[in-house]
Amino acid sequence: SNQSGREPGGVGVNGGECGALCQLYFDPDMERKNVAQKWLTQAQASAQAWQFCWALLSPDKLPEVQFFGASTLHTKISRHWNDLPTDQHESLRMQLLSHILRFSSGPKMVLTRLCVALASMALNLIPQAWSQPVADLVRAFQPQKPDSEGGSGTEVSQDPHAHCLALLELLTVLPEEFQSSRLIQARRTQLREALAGEWTVMCPMLRQLLQSQDSTNQVKEKVLRCLSSWVGLDVPLGESHELVQDCFTALSNPELFDTAVETIVSAISQPDCQRYIDALLNLTPLVLGLHDQLKTAAQDGDMETSHGICRIAVAMGETHSRVLLEQVDHWQEYLALVNMILFCTGIPGHYPVSETTSSLTLTFWYTLQDDILSFEEEKQEVYLQIYRPVYFQLVDVLLHKSHYPSQEEYDSWSSDDREQFRIYRVDISDTLMYVYEMLGAELLSNLYDRLGRQLMDPQQSAVWQDTEALLFGFQSIAETIDVNYSDVIPGLIALIPRVNISNVMLADTVMYTIGSLAEWLADHPVMLGGILPMVLQGLEKAELSVSSVSTLKRICRECRHDLDVLVKEIHKSSQCMWLMQALGFLLSALPVDEILGRLHSLIAPHVQQLDTLAQQEPNPTNKQSIIHVLGMLSSLFTTLDINTQADGLEGAASPRRTPSQTTHNPVVVVLQQVFTLIQSVLSKWLDDSEVVEAVCGVFDKSVRTLLHDFGPMVAQLTEMLGQIYSAFPQASALDLARQLVHIFAGEEHHIAKIKTLIEVLTSTTLTIFQQGPRDHPDIAESFMYLHAQILKRKPDLYLSDQLDMKALFYCGVLSLKFPETPTVKAASLFFVISTDTVRPQDSPRPRCPQSRNTPSFSSS
Repeated sequence: SNQSGREPGGVGVNGGECGALCQLYFDPDMERKNVAQKWLTQAQASAQAWQFCWALLSPDKLPEVQFFGASTLHTKISRHWNDLPTDQHESLRMQLLSHILRFSSGPKMVLTRLCVALASMALNLIPQAWSQPVADLVRAFQPQKPDSEGGSGTEVSQDPHAHCLALLELLTVLPEEFQSSRLIQARRTQLREALAGEWTVMCPMLRQLLQSQDSTNQVKEKVLRCLSSWVGLDVPLGESHELVQDCFTALSNPELFDTAVETIVSAISQPDCQRYIDALLNLTPLVLGLHDQLKTAAQDGDMETSHGICRIAVAMGETHSRVLLEQVDHWQEYLALVNMILFCTGIPGHYPVSETTSSLTLTFWYTLQDDILSFEEEKQEVYLQIYRPVYFQLVDVLLHKSHYPSQEEYDSWSSDDREQFRIYRVDISDTLMYVYEMLGAELLSNLYDRLGRQLMDPQQSAVWQDTEALLFGFQSIAETIDVNYSDVIPGLIALIPRVNISNVMLADTVMYTIGSLAEWLADHPVMLGGILPMVLQGLEKAELSVSSVSTLKRICRECRHDLDVLVKEIHKSSQCMWLMQALGFLLSALPVDEILGRLHSLIAPHVQQLDTLAQQEPNPTNKQSIIHVLGMLSSLFTTLDINTQADGLEGAASPRRTPSQTTHNPVVVVLQQVFTLIQSVLSKWLDDSEVVEAVCGVFDKSVRTLLHDFGPMVAQLTEMLGQIYSAFPQASALDLARQLVHIFAGEEHHIAKIKTLIEVLTSTTLTIFQQGPRDHPDIAESFMYLHAQILKRKPDLYLSDQLDMKALFYCGVLSLKFPETPTVKAASLFFVISTDTVRPQDSPRPRCPQSRNTPSFSSS
């Protein structure tokens, strides 16, 4: 029905109400839903709502309609209370009670809403107009004779169990409604005191229901929830600790366990409880009594039970740590509670996959430590004697809990579990740092001794996780605590290079540990030489690029004045190559349009140096320098890949961008710019296999990284390779040609150039085989691998008049006779693939090798 034209509260509003509700709940059209919603909100605000809400609550209405009726009542009572004349208060209360009794058997949502409405009414009347609400309500819900004054009993179901549950629901929502109501401070204080005064009536009734044999689990669960709700009003623990004790018995009932935990935790977490020391001391043995149930749950992998018991132990130990520490006569009980919490911290299993309990305990250790260290010195000394051993145990437990699982298990974890575990380790790290304040230098010595035994004692077969955990402990402390005075750091620095960093997680921690000691290294620069190579080696590996670059940055920042001696060595060594690889990773992460500029500024000095060297007459010194510069470029191009960032993003569908026909990959742009320079280097060093190999290496690494993005270089490179090889055959040229075949043999616009190159390389190599190939096993090996690749990727190249299959087979047979194993392996592969690819009926007819004019090498 169209509600928008009708005024809410007019004639027949009940029918209009039901129609609007049907639209709101069941009409799929959002526009009509919104109109209905607006209309219903207006209807609730109208004066007639006090009347029509009862009609909506009649038994023949849909539950959704009844729910709206009950909600309307709540809205009127909570927001428009002053509109109702005082003389109607009593009849409203009786009507509400009567409806609550009628709906006590359900629907639940309607019952709860009616209870909230009556609770809201009670808050308007207490204490002046309704002085004993709890006693009155209990009386109203007693089983009644039909003619009693509790409401027209004839309409009300006589179900004592349902009535009991309805009463408990009403008493549970009363404090909740108080907490959520907007009240001025004076009224809030007055109401809180009035409600807390009712606790003397409530508490015995709840105890009776919880202890009664007749009470169902449903009733007991309601009692527990009701206690939870009233605890929020700061009812005194002194008056209710026996009821809280009764809650502990509910923990042995699986159906009540979760609710009982919530209730006990709520009850003992109230700061006000500290005034009731006797009550706390009476509850402590009950908490300790759960230890056996906790151990069994931990053994059985019952996460819910161990989690719940741990929450109770932590609530008791953390909220009241200072009060319980001060009960000197009961020190053993509190120590037992602390040990129970320590058991929870070290509960078996890997967080967060097979346990979720240990993380609940971490803040407890801060609280206990703060409380102990806040005592005056003499008293503190006594407590430290008792608790320092516990804290040393705690360190062992935390390090054990920080262990990574096996690689296989870790790989099976979801990304969410891994992230939670990472955060958990950060929390452990913070706790270790904090604990250091209590344990001091002895903690570092303890960790160092254990690490030393692991790395130096041949009897110790430590798994990598043990080593990682100890280094993680060191790093946690050194990250924020000044360890400069510690006498174990020199030993630690000497031990670190002994760590086998084959595992990535361990290697990461090694890097971060070195980084955390950067300030110490600045004060002891003599130790840099032993540790820096390890960091530079880490730069080689993509998966360590973040930790090793961050560590190198910290070392460079802290130790910059001491590195000048080492820098000279770095630039002469393979470590320089590692640095270039690291820079390749870093450049890859930049926006594409920034890479070329950064790349130019990075390699400009090296290109300049290469240009100078190319103009000099060949000698051994400048040869090494040329090879070094070319190696640097190769290292950089090995890792500079603009598509890797996209691949690294989980679920990324495509790279950040594919270079279009017009914009070339930054590496290609640079290679095109230095191509002439490389040709001029070759013109002087063509007969030197090491220099030629270094030149081929630059292109080989680029092709492997860029794949099809390398396309714009193919024409120039194939021509140059043919010239190099014809003039002075080298295995490295064949290897590079093999990479080009692998990537580009299937691309129409490159195949002609590749075909010409293969013909030149084959013709020149056949000449070597005719003259006696015995001195060239490396060329024979690379030649066989090249043709195996062609057979795999583009066998129809052999249809060319310039390629003779029979002559190739002849070369293969000769290669099989070589004493060098790698050459024999290459020839075997060639024959295996050829038998799969070229069948007798479709093999080209054999021809004699044809002589070709070998083009001279041009440096232009």
